[in-house]
Amino acid sequence: MVGTFQQLFGVEPSGVWRAPGRVNLIGEHLDYNNGLVLPFAIDRSAMVAVRLLAPGEHSQLVSTWIDPTTGRQARAGFDPLNLRPGAVTGWASGPAGVAWALQESTGVQVPGFQMVLDSIVPVGSGLSSSHAVEVSVALALAELTDAPVDRRDLARITQRAENDFVGAPTGIMDQSASLLSTAGHAVLLNCRTLETEHIPLPLDEARLRLLVVDTCVAHSNDDGGYAARRATCEQAAELLGVDTLGDLPLDADLSELPAEILPKARHVLSERARVDAAVEHLRAGRWQELGSELSASHASLRDDYQVSCPELDVAVEAMTQAGALGARMTGAGFGGSAIGLLRESDVTAAQDAVLASFQAAGWDEPRLFTVLPGEGADRLL
Repeated sequence: MVGTFQQLFGVEPSGVWRAPGRVNLIGEHLDYNNGLVLPFAIDRSAMVAVRLLAPGEHSQLVSTWIDPTTGRQARAGFDPLNLRPGAVTGWASGPAGVAWALQESTGVQVPGFQMVLDSIVPVGSGLSSSHAVEVSVALALAELTDAPVDRRDLARITQRAENDFVGAPTGIMDQSASLLSTAGHAVLLNCRTLETEHIPLPLDEARLRLLVVDTCVAHSNDDGGYAARRATCEQAAELLGVDTLGDLPLDADLSELPAEILPKARHVLSERARVDAAVEHLRAGRWQELGSELSASHASLRDDYQVSCPELDVAVEAMTQAGALGARMTGAGFGGSAIGLLRESDVTAAQDAVLASFQAAGWDEPRLFTVLPGEGADRLL
């Protein structure tokens, strides 16, 4: 990163910051319903090398990603004094949004900056690649400008960047997982208060692996499906007389809700119960029971919340048939990735089963890899 930065800009960066992607073990679509979720940082990250410029200079951003239309590294730039929602589009909208939200939230002036981005979090895979980029930029800019913020503040700032600048109505789970995780643990996160508890996730000790199937069906959180689900939850909460569905008791009566709304609310309540159960299974080392909660979560996301897709369903079924203790889609859905909890000895068979199922369906080959719970975001250099 430092060498690339020097080649591009002729000077050394002020530092290099890293932020991981995340897998949400369970608790899908609960963040914007103010529920508890159970994500963990993965061992795949975005890294940024950053150097602040003099006041009045424009930001210069370069990504190691090769733009297929030009065959060159993707580049972008913007005037930090004239940032406003919608002013920057494409891959640079996240870093620009972070600069804007940091200024708006703290009053600290963020000057132009030079940045090189390198990320190995698969884009569009449901592993929060965009938030990994934004968190790494937020850490860098907050440190370099001496902004008076802590990590929970940065989570809210990156959410504001997504919601108000980029225009994606995301919750706060992804950036919080990237910022607040510790190695070997999942983060039990209260999405209302950002209170956390680190739950041991000793996959290595248990000789288990979490297999990720990136279906290569891209999704985007600023598309209509995600926004529609969030709006439906808000409508259900209003009809039930609460601020969010996270305020309801788990045994709340949903029978008076309109037929098109009821299944979405039912998923939220049942998923909340599954998070509670999953935490207890982890604490007791009940891996088979944890797997059952994962599979039940996928069925609910597929049938009640209707955010799955054929590729995700086939991946889950193939892993289950190959011996997975449980499997489900992870992330917002409409594509992206599925995860399977597997005994170490069953990983190869599960990978083969997924590849064979996709080939039989005539689909592009998915990307397969295992992940372990890693460290949260930090400064590397």
